[in-house]
Amino acid sequence: MLWAVPPLVALLLRVLDATLRYEEICEDGGLADKPGEASVWCFWHRCLLPAACFFRGRQRTTLLISASFDGELISRTIERMGYETVRGSSSRAGAGGLRALARAVRDGATAVIPGDGPRGPRYVLKPGITRLAQVTGLPMNSFYLLPQRAWVMRSWDALLIPKPFSRVVMVWGRPVPPPESSDAEEKARLAAEETLERLRAMAEGHFASQTAASH
Repeated sequence: MLWAVPPLVALLLRVLDATLRYEEICEDGGLADKPGEASVWCFWHRCLLPAACFFRGRQRTTLLISASFDGELISRTIERMGYETVRGSSSRAGAGGLRALARAVRDGATAVIPGDGPRGPRYVLKPGITRLAQVTGLPMNSFYLLPQRAWVMRSWDALLIPKPFSRVVMVWGRPVPPPESSDAEEKARLAAEETLERLRAMAEGHFASQTAASH
């Protein structure tokens, strides 16, 4: 599997990406990423595949990937699409992964963390993003990607697989300042989690309103 699956999936994702049509929106005060600029980003794990398509080809995009066997498959796949990866998570080898990610950010990389990965629970932000923000001194940025048409996997994260030629909305959120101390981490984590849930509601409402207007 480690030999055969990653190149095949990477090829399929590149072909899929060529068919997708992206639309970007920002909430009030929201900021889109600036390629090539050191920054810290988080998103919900179910958006992993549309995110892999959207950010493909951008310089120095570094993802934190689980140290599990599934993580090894994901890591080898997205590295073939031009991403950098560091291994670890909040539940396994997490501290080492965050240290490696912090080093990449200090070297100018854009760091991206699936906030509720690798095993959930879904839509509950784990503390890794706040720790990374505190260590680097950078704000926590958020995004949510939603295909209008997608297959939804029966997995803990309800993983989204965009259908070919689907429209995909990207919603950018307002940055959350890094916690000033360890005591402030939980408040910052909740603020980032609330931002991600706002973005998810905006994305779902975006297509819902367009569907209602067409009838």
